[in-house]
Amino acid sequence: MEPPLGRYRIRLGADVAEALGTGAPVVALESTILSHGLPRPRNLEVGAEIERTVRATGAVPATIGVLGGEICVGLDAKQLEHLALTDGVAKASVRDLPVVAAKRLDGATTVASTAAIAAAVGIPVFATGGLGGVHRDASTTFDESADLGALARTPIAVVCAGVKSILDVPATLERLESSGVTVLGYRTDRFPGFYLSDSGYPIGWRAENPEEIADVLRAARELKLGSGAVVVANPLPVDEQLDPALHDRVLREGLAGLERDHVTGKDVTPYLLAHFHASTEGASLTVNTRIILRNAELAGRIAVAFAGSRTVSA
Repeated sequence: MEPPLGRYRIRLGADVAEALGTGAPVVALESTILSHGLPRPRNLEVGAEIERTVRATGAVPATIGVLGGEICVGLDAKQLEHLALTDGVAKASVRDLPVVAAKRLDGATTVASTAAIAAAVGIPVFATGGLGGVHRDASTTFDESADLGALARTPIAVVCAGVKSILDVPATLERLESSGVTVLGYRTDRFPGFYLSDSGYPIGWRAENPEEIADVLRAARELKLGSGAVVVANPLPVDEQLDPALHDRVLREGLAGLERDHVTGKDVTPYLLAHFHASTEGASLTVNTRIILRNAELAGRIAVAFAGSRTVSA
């Protein structure tokens, strides 16, 4: 006898279901950037731009979110609008998904939960802005993003602009290394710092084109060595980064504000990002948008290359 279907399932949008069924390229996209990362109504506009960018590469965008407790992979326009413009949407990491589902809540997925959900349904590539990582005071607070744990156990390629410069970059790189996460620089030997093209730290491996990255992803899957994600670090061109002097000043002020206002835990990143937006008079928002669109474009090209390599090998 077949076991009964559970009450909780992941629902695929029509385009995503068709693409996965035929082996067409798909790129997973998070929804936290819509609900928590960008101001309204720009967040909804950027969400649409990200999806158009992925489609322009020949891949299918799969924005992931939770609507009324149901995990949805491939949100339609109405669902995107709901998560972008509705108050009280939960920021849902992996640990939060069972609660959000059971309580029938709306939730926006983080890097960690988006990667986990995408891998669960067979999506091999995910585009985001910047990763979470080890916080600067982690030696006393033990504050590390759930992104790191998820990347350690999830076989997916994640295209990002490194980690946010508000974090402890060298400690984050050490954690990724010890967790078995492959880090590739896209046409660079330097690890980007989100707003900045160069965080000041090197990367051990680089790739020159999407096809090379697709080969690395395929090797990781076929070797079945239990390795985690493949992080593709895609830096902004130097002439598109946030002015480094402005960045450093605003970061110093933001870190001082954390201590003054007693901000800790999961509130640290939203606080600092809001501080950057206000103190740079929107320049950081412009850079943030460029980052995610560039990453979406590269992720689409990697997904197309990966789908093509599967077709050839088949």
